[in-house]
Amino acid sequence: MKLFKRNSFGHILFIKRWVIRILGLVSHSRYNRFNNLQIEGSEIIRDLPETNVLFVSNHQTYFADVAAMFHVFNASLHQRVDSIDNMGYLWKPKLNIYYVAAAETMKSGILPKIFAYVGSVSIQRTWRSEGKDVKRQVKMSDISNIGRALNEGWLITFPQGTTTPFKPIRRGTAHIIKTEKPIVIPIVIDGFRRSFDKKGLLIKKRGILQSMHIKKPLDIDYENESIADIVEKIEYAIEQHPSFLKVENIDDYQKSEEDLNKKRNFWDSY
Repeated sequence: MKLFKRNSFGHILFIKRWVIRILGLVSHSRYNRFNNLQIEGSEIIRDLPETNVLFVSNHQTYFADVAAMFHVFNASLHQRVDSIDNMGYLWKPKLNIYYVAAAETMKSGILPKIFAYVGSVSIQRTWRSEGKDVKRQVKMSDISNIGRALNEGWLITFPQGTTTPFKPIRRGTAHIIKTEKPIVIPIVIDGFRRSFDKKGLLIKKRGILQSMHIKKPLDIDYENESIADIVEKIEYAIEQHPSFLKVENIDDYQKSEEDLNKKRNFWDSY
């Protein structure tokens, strides 16, 4: 029966639609009343194809960042311009939006398991587990699931793999880009760390200005650009390159100036 149609991850779409509606209703005031979400570039969302779109963003909380993106993406697809006013867009949400999350995070309680039904592509982190540094092989099933999500729709990823700012971009993101050749949309967020706890479940402060800047697709030569080139391009695009850090002493000035010039040249090319 159509009512019980499933996606390729086994989620029943009827149930998924209602989970998104309910979570959207509960979370909306976190961005539109208790705090204010300032959006820039949402018109870019409306021009994207139905599948094979990868969103890359800096990361500030476990769940609030993703929830805000679900609101902004769906609002934009329902003709809102840089706004999530009028929650009518929740009635018919886009069901093929997915996001990459650590498997251990999504299994850490009943709420994360509910959030996972919204569209989590859970992966086993190769560099960290239960708060400790580890070193383990990439699971081929994780790579397959990421490819499946892109083949079916849009995928949100946080390529630093942590909420700590200015950490290195994981090279796996660049490998995915070279393999799957998606349209890559950078997003820069701010204010979420100040307004929510680390998990993004509890409101820490009210009246905080949150921001989400959706940028134009990255220009990537999938065949000829190296992994290092793509990693650096993502660092600049999501404003997590070391050049965005404040220069602390004069010895760092020359190197920082070179990085800043790279950043300016990158954006001047658009």
